[in-house]
Amino acid sequence: MRRRVWIAAVCLIGLAGCSSEKETTRQLSERERDSTIARSVLPGASVVGRAMAVSDRLERRAARQDSMFSSP
Repeated sequence: MRRRVWIAAVCLIGLAGCSSEKETTRQLSERERDSTIARSVLPGASVVGRAMAVSDRLERRAARQDSMFSSP
């Protein structure tokens, strides 16, 4: 009886390891990682948040300047 229990346990463990489903994890973009860091309580996290804000401001400014030159 003990032998059957051991064989059943080994078979179940073996079957569990042979699962064909692969677990995929979504990779975060650099922006998402930086945003997560900026919201954390890590030392210097506020600096990351401010740097992102400055970057966003400069990006919007560049987009406005580009649209001025492309308008007829």
